[in-house]
Amino acid sequence: MRSPARPSLFPFAQFVVAIAMFGGAHVALCADRPQHPPMTAEQLASYLPDGARIETRLDTDLTGDGLRDLAVVAANDDVRVLKVMIGYADDTSMGFDPVGEMRMGGSPLGTASLSVKKGVLIVEDLDGGTTAIQSLYRFRFDPKQTKMRLIGDDVTLYSRTNAHDSTSISTNRLTGTQIVKRSVVGEDGYTDQPEQKKKVGNAPVWMEDAPLPEDTLGFGE
Repeated sequence: MRSPARPSLFPFAQFVVAIAMFGGAHVALCADRPQHPPMTAEQLASYLPDGARIETRLDTDLTGDGLRDLAVVAANDDVRVLKVMIGYADDTSMGFDPVGEMRMGGSPLGTASLSVKKGVLIVEDLDGGTTAIQSLYRFRFDPKQTKMRLIGDDVTLYSRTNAHDSTSISTNRLTGTQIVKRSVVGEDGYTDQPEQKKKVGNAPVWMEDAPLPEDTLGFGE
């Protein structure tokens, strides 16, 4: 996977055209900032795994600076990733810098969902087969480290045919608190077990180091 040097993708003079084309669709962006056009699939390809196909993308401000950023999920036959690119603009150039990448499950049951709420990137996914893993990750941009920090994740392992027990784990990465909930399947359906709460540490976890849902769940060990 390639990580090209920071390019000057868009001449500064093009911001007028960019605002005219995308201003109505991106009302959340600050109108007084020059806006570069969104990255094309061709421009984005050099930052993604070879031959990756874009599954979904979100073009919006992730840092609060008024510039358009990008979050994208893409996959080839071998790997599926989440990638975040942060927009920049200075006196001579404008473009995007990569600030985070996370590996995702390779058997998606549908398209991943990307959204932003109060500056937090929310990534929702469903992966697997008859036994499935549902996940929700929350990331926030750290301007000092210029990275995406994992601030929380919720993962659930369950049977789509009610063939086995289910486990849900919710982790607050800022407080280091983790809550585990299990439901046992029986003849009369599922029975919830008492929840367990434990500490897991609150050292920063960056997007590159975010645990896979199956690792959090201990699935496949």
